[in-house]
Amino acid sequence: MSSVQNPHSELVGALYRDHRGWLLAWLRRNVACPSRAEDLSQDTFMRLLGRDELREPREPRAFLVAIAKGLLFDYFRRAALEQAYLTELMLLPESEHPSPLEQQLILEDLKAIDRLLGKLSSKARAAFLYNRLDGMGHAQIAQRLGVSVPRVRQYLAQGIRQCYIALYGEPQ
Repeated sequence: MSSVQNPHSELVGALYRDHRGWLLAWLRRNVACPSRAEDLSQDTFMRLLGRDELREPREPRAFLVAIAKGLLFDYFRRAALEQAYLTELMLLPESEHPSPLEQQLILEDLKAIDRLLGKLSSKARAAFLYNRLDGMGHAQIAQRLGVSVPRVRQYLAQGIRQCYIALYGEPQ
């Protein structure tokens, strides 16, 4: 069986062999579900394989934990998003609930939007959400975030650009 390997797959393989057990134990202490810990461990090494450039880290465990923490943060953020959706859903009369399939599709869309907005700075993300979800104007957002109105415009442009990329791909 032939497989295409990236230039640093040997380094990732060595990190996997030498530190996977330790990383998995660390994740199990931080995640209640053993299966989720296993998934996050694998995702950590997959993230390394997906990198264009990788150098041997001086502190491999600290390096792996930094990546795993980012994935863990994403996981908890998505879980909170899902819980918020389900909480709001419970406030609707049952007759207005979407079907289970529609609920799943909505959750997938919400997670995709979260990943999309996760590429923005926290202030740009907040400005975009204040504008699009809360209907706040530029001056209100500027005051809330403690920035200038032109900065808010820049933040909104960044959010709109991310939406464009999600719909149509990277501009040429």
